[in-house]
Amino acid sequence: MSISADRLVAIEQGREGDPFSVLGPHPLGTGTVVRAFLPGALAVAVVDDDERVLGEAEPIGAAGVFEALVVAMPHRYRLRVAYPLGPVTLDDPYRFGPILGELDIWLFAQGNHLDLYRVLGAHPDEIDGVRGTRFAVWAPNASRVSVAGDWNHWDGRVHPMRLRREAGVWEIFLPGIEPGARYKYELLGPHGNLLPLRADPFAFRSEKRPGNASIVASPSAHVWADDDWLTVRGAKQRRDAPIQIYEVHLGSWRRVPEHGDRFLTYRELAEQLVPYVAELGFTHIELLPVTEHPFDLSWGYQTTGWFAPTSRFGEPDDFRAFVDAAHRAGLAVILDWIPGHFPTDAHALGTFDGSPLYEHADPREGFHREWGTYVFNLGRNEVANFLIASALYWLREFHLDGLRVDAVASILYRDYSRKEGEWIPNHDGGRENLEAVAFLQRLNATVYGQVAGIATFAEESTAWPGVTAPTDVGGLGFGYKWNMGWMHDTLHFFERDPLYRGHHLDEISFGLIYAFSENFVLPLSHDEVVHGKRSLLSRMPGGDEQQFANLRLLYALMWAHPGKKLLFAGGEFAQRAEWRAQASLDWHLAPFGPHAGVQRLVRDLNRITRERGALHERDCEPEGFEWIAYDDRRNAVVAFIRWDADHDGHVVCVCNFSGTRHDRYTVGVPRRADYAELVNTAAAAYGGTNLGNGGSVTASDRPAHGRPFSLSLTLPPLSAIWLAP
Repeated sequence: MSISADRLVAIEQGREGDPFSVLGPHPLGTGTVVRAFLPGALAVAVVDDDERVLGEAEPIGAAGVFEALVVAMPHRYRLRVAYPLGPVTLDDPYRFGPILGELDIWLFAQGNHLDLYRVLGAHPDEIDGVRGTRFAVWAPNASRVSVAGDWNHWDGRVHPMRLRREAGVWEIFLPGIEPGARYKYELLGPHGNLLPLRADPFAFRSEKRPGNASIVASPSAHVWADDDWLTVRGAKQRRDAPIQIYEVHLGSWRRVPEHGDRFLTYRELAEQLVPYVAELGFTHIELLPVTEHPFDLSWGYQTTGWFAPTSRFGEPDDFRAFVDAAHRAGLAVILDWIPGHFPTDAHALGTFDGSPLYEHADPREGFHREWGTYVFNLGRNEVANFLIASALYWLREFHLDGLRVDAVASILYRDYSRKEGEWIPNHDGGRENLEAVAFLQRLNATVYGQVAGIATFAEESTAWPGVTAPTDVGGLGFGYKWNMGWMHDTLHFFERDPLYRGHHLDEISFGLIYAFSENFVLPLSHDEVVHGKRSLLSRMPGGDEQQFANLRLLYALMWAHPGKKLLFAGGEFAQRAEWRAQASLDWHLAPFGPHAGVQRLVRDLNRITRERGALHERDCEPEGFEWIAYDDRRNAVVAFIRWDADHDGHVVCVCNFSGTRHDRYTVGVPRRADYAELVNTAAAAYGGTNLGNGGSVTASDRPAHGRPFSLSLTLPPLSAIWLAP
């Protein structure tokens, strides 16, 4: 025996932290000793490529370590192993040298490896003519890391990895491991304690729940057909473009009841969801997270796989096919993405190597009490690199058009959802998370610089300045920010009895004070129709007829208001029940009565908004908006003008929030012209009473509201009217 008894026992017990110094080929005198750990083997021989025996191995110890002396060692050798069920010839993983290049190591240690997902994780490869899979994982504080899988009976002693100490990365090339193999990492903590098996943080494919193993993914075979889309998408996501987003949770959009209420697959969604959204006239599909997650009712926000599309709906290439279909239909695809926190599941990132690695060590920084999750340590180079690599992976490898970053406020503030004494101030004594600010700036600068034509969206609910300002002037660098203030004020206003709305018109007008301080998206998202909040329709006051009229009024106001638009699935046909993630939308309602009318209205609002530059070109500029009247408290009416980029074309929007019809209502306008009624939410086609202005009205020379001309209108109760010359 040419190794010490202690190291022999360490190999047998899976405690050896430097297995490549023990296993594989090593010079010994004038020959080479080959050492292998093969539990269950009866005999082992070292052979060449032609199966000629180079040396018979002798067992040393009592648990499967074999040692052979080879006098003339060729460049390549193999191991012929006799097992009780028969012989097997295999390649020795411990004869292969280091995998990661020095540049990879240096870039990762600096936190600047923009292709990190091509280095870490499991990658099918060929090395020295041998097919297999290379594995690499960051775990700097572990005392041993190994790959366990079906092929080694999940015995973590069998394939311990090499530590690249410069960056804390463990690596190994395992011959013969093909795509489809299930695996996890087995780690011993800093003090030699065995940790729960960990899924690969860089897994590109995961086992379907309730299993949580990582799966070696095949290289993509998808042939993209979206070149034309990629060349124009940048223009379709600019501030002056119409952006109308359909937000959807894939697991509950539509199910297949005749097959046990199963989910639609990615490819079925490409055939059903994509044409539906395109026909309604939306420009974007926003997906609640499809990053892998173990629990359906987390909706994807408890992510455990930052590089794996969830297996619920198919494989990675199936998701690519979905995105490709959307692009061919002229739709952008946005992914909800979660860089702020991660769940405490035992197979996930928490105390990954036996120490706080991805999260902060102090729970005052590293644990989110409200959600029961860990908080990413965004000030650590490797963690920031992990997340930025994830963002780039989705944008590059799946051709996604943007990322909506979840819960930005929880990232920006150290005291978010924390009581006094439960948080740590920054080095200046403030509540701002300065490391997180730097991360978000770097994230946006990187993805915009690396992937042409994409956009980022911030779900940020506070008055943090410059969320959509460029990073070079101190902004966070997002393309757009959700306007949560507009959403709260507007829904609160619409929940009021129409009898009293005239006294609260400031809830409608207040948002225009700050409407152009950021590039805003107006969101009526999933969060507004769940957890007892009821559906949008059910939140409206009054009987059935009034509820539908109020909802149509809300949508017309929203589509005419400055800002890009977002509506959650089901809202387009006035879903009556609150959203349930575990069930399909109420599609049986959509074709009938006022539900069909609301759907028709949404289709028309989308079309007219796209066609009329006045309704989108200056969404983010004050020159595109002009009040006509915002203080008619007696009649509960507001009116405003939207102007196009040339300040030539315009649309007048008049909203009657009261339950009373107003005849000969005077509205000042800038031109003497015939004004067409582009939209009347009381039209019979939308489920209304058909009261209105006969399709058009002629401006008179009678001045009103400080303008030389005016219209005399019939305003149906609970209605909005759009007019244009």
